[in-house]
Amino acid sequence: QVQLAESGGGLVQAGGSLRLACTASGRTFSNYVMGWFRQAPGKEREFVAGIKGSGTSSAYADSVKGRFTVSRDNAKNTVYLRMNALKPEDTAVYYCAADRSFILQVDTKFYDYWGQGTQVTVSS
Repeated sequence: QVQLAESGGGLVQAGGSLRLACTASGRTFSNYVMGWFRQAPGKEREFVAGIKGSGTSSAYADSVKGRFTVSRDNAKNTVYLRMNALKPEDTAVYYCAADRSFILQVDTKFYDYWGQGTQVTVSS
């Protein structure tokens, strides 16, 4: 069992930056692919970014490429999402998730554990 806790959300003006963090319980954090997802009101949860256990491979949604960066520190059991040049359309609840399959997936159905989410609001 893995428990995930996100932090770092908040209110920011368009063009600003935030860094989200997700800390996991357990001793095998490096075995998990970690993903960041977001869900805006009235919309489905969507993939934002993901990173493999070693940290050497990552993937991004087209909408955030060049603006967001995912990274991880396995010694701290933590994955980060650095968000730059934020836009109002980035407003959503952001979730981190863990996947035991070693394959970096973009579909929510492949992720086994989820955090509670953290709100990100970008004002125009």
